This record gives sequence, C-alpha cells and structure tokens, in this order.
Amino acid sequence: MFAAGTETTYTFLEWALSELLRNPLVMSKLQKEIRGIVGDKKDITEDDLTGMHYLKAVIKETFRLHPPAPLLVPRLSTHEVKINGYNIKANTQVIVNAWHIGRDPNTYKNPEEFEPERFLIRNDIDYRGNDFQLIPFGAGRRICPGIQFSTAVNEIALANILHKFNWELPDGAKGQDLDMTESTGITIHRKNPLKVVAVPYLFH
Repeated sequence: MFAAGTETTYTFLEWALSELLRNPLVMSKLQKEIRGIVGDKKDITEDDLTGMHYLKAVIKETFRLHPPAPLLVPRLSTHEVKINGYNIKANTQVIVNAWHIGRDPNTYKNPEEFEPERFLIRNDIDYRGNDFQLIPFGAGRRICPGIQFSTAVNEIALANILHKFNWELPDGAKGQDLDMTESTGITIHRKNPLKVVAVPYLFH
C-alpha cells in the first residue's frame, strides 16, 4: 500500500508540473493564489489549503488528463445486468478505463486541453467516487483505500513547491516543446523523465 501510494503521488506531481510548465498562465495564476494566501510563512498548513480553490481545480484537471492508474482494479459482476443496451453476464470481469473517461468529448469540452477553470465552473465535481466522470481513485466499496493520504500529500506537496520556487525548463526550452509522451504499464509515467530548474523565490 505504501509503495503504491508513493508511486502514484510522485507520478501525479510530475504530470502536474509538466502541465504547468506547458501552461505558464496557469502556473502564474496558481502561484499568485498560493503566495497571496501563505505570504512569506515558512510552512503551509491545512488551514491555508482550504482557501486554495484554484489549486484544487489544477489537481482535478491533472487527475482528469493523467490518472496515475489508467485502468482501475478489475471488477467482477455478481449478476447479469443490462447497461446502455449491453448485456453484461454474471461473473464477467469488467475493467474501467479512467484515462478514457477523463478525455470523453461527450463529457468535457476541449478534452485534450489543460483547463483547470472547468472545475471552477463545475466545482461540485469531485474525485472521491461520487462523480463518475472523474474517478482516478475508483468508486464504490472498492475505492482506493489511500485516497485520503494521497489527497493530503498532493495538495501540500504541490502548494509547497510552487510557493517556494519558480520553475523553468533547462537550456531555455519552451513549455510547448515539452515531450508529453506517456509510458505503458499499470501506472502511467512520463516516457522521458521531467528535467526542470528550480529557482528559489525571494519574498519581499
């Protein structure tokens, strides 16, 4: 459980930072929110996080485009059922593709674009298993048991690295040139590791 929890967490952070580097206006808006709330305090607390609405939208949008585990844990139907005209027989193994659900054009406008604002407009959508258009942790009785741990770590880690540092690509590279090719496997990583330069932010 600890191995799975830490792997998906750092995978999420790598994808989040990749998308922010490709979208500098989003990065700037998010850092402005974080620094406006936290100021020059050394540590970010959970109380600070409650007011970071744009941070939560960025996290949802990252999970939508880059669910760490694209195929959820397989399910087994206990009885025969009909869904959208399809007959699912009893004892059928069902595999849910969370990656594809997050990119469904019938659910999301401009599904391939990184637009956290969509979750400010629809801030009622959450990823805790109640909204089936965003289920990176699964849903129901077998939802990921590490969801609370992951949520807390993702929020505090992303807020901290954006609060204390400005980020840029090495050798003057531009965000739009960043290779976003995915690897294959149970967990989707970047095919090529992300290399960035962290510049300490000087508080005035």
